[in-house]
Amino acid sequence: MIPLQIAPEVANALAAGEPVVALESTIITHGLPAPDNRQAALAIEATVREAGAVPATIAVLAGRIHVGLGTPELDRLICAKQPRKLSRADLAVCLSQRQSGSTTVAATLICAQLAGIEVFATGGIGGVHRGAESSFDISADLLQLAQSPLSVVAAGAKAILDLPKTLEILESLGVPVIAVGQDEFPAFWSRRSGLPAPLRMDGAADIAAAHRMRAALGLSGGQLVANPIPAELEIPHDQMEPMIAQAQALADQAGIAGKALTPFLLQQIHELSQGRSLQANLALVNHNARLAAQIAIELARNRS
Repeated sequence: MIPLQIAPEVANALAAGEPVVALESTIITHGLPAPDNRQAALAIEATVREAGAVPATIAVLAGRIHVGLGTPELDRLICAKQPRKLSRADLAVCLSQRQSGSTTVAATLICAQLAGIEVFATGGIGGVHRGAESSFDISADLLQLAQSPLSVVAAGAKAILDLPKTLEILESLGVPVIAVGQDEFPAFWSRRSGLPAPLRMDGAADIAAAHRMRAALGLSGGQLVANPIPAELEIPHDQMEPMIAQAQALADQAGIAGKALTPFLLQQIHELSQGRSLQANLALVNHNARLAAQIAIELARNRS
């Protein structure tokens, strides 16, 4: 039996066909220090509610998948000693050993699919790391996107990645990449990446219609909705790129790789940008949560 516990509010909304948005939990355990992590988690949930949907933050606590965290569960996650950062490869082990951890994009997709949630909001997906031609460091997020039938709203892939190679793998896996309101693929903190977006849509209704059509065609996997950060909050690509390159060089010198790489790079960029990257990150997550709620509302309205 799958140890799945769905919060009453989320379960009731799903049973009634009401809009629900899945949220990941790595921002709580690995993205922000306390008490900023708690405040950010509550703010993102509040954004989903204000937009008319029910938030479902996902995490693993003592070997149980929790879909929807109440205040006690959120505090348990925050206070957990060395919580695991869970992806596709280690989710089952964590559950079987009754451990606790936060869910990455890949693990959140798995858990959200189990719960019957169709829309997921995050900051940016993982992808192909720079230097992957020698390290072979490619996030499991990409493979899971090709298997879980959710619409994932993100500000593109994290800009620390090799974006051209990430887009190539998404194409090979058959994952639609839809830029919202522009013809260029966004680059997380920046609206522009210099790369053309494979697809463009300008509103939640069109995105929801594409989601439903994929299901009608029997196509596996989901779609990536690349939602650019608001213009007034972005850090332009030409300003970010030197900081990313410097952070990557520091990681290479220190021999940092695997799951430790992304948190290290984000921390270095936070320091190099004097905190601007963190503020932009929080802003884009809330921006994505709002669009995800709008898509969930359209899906609920047109549920077949």
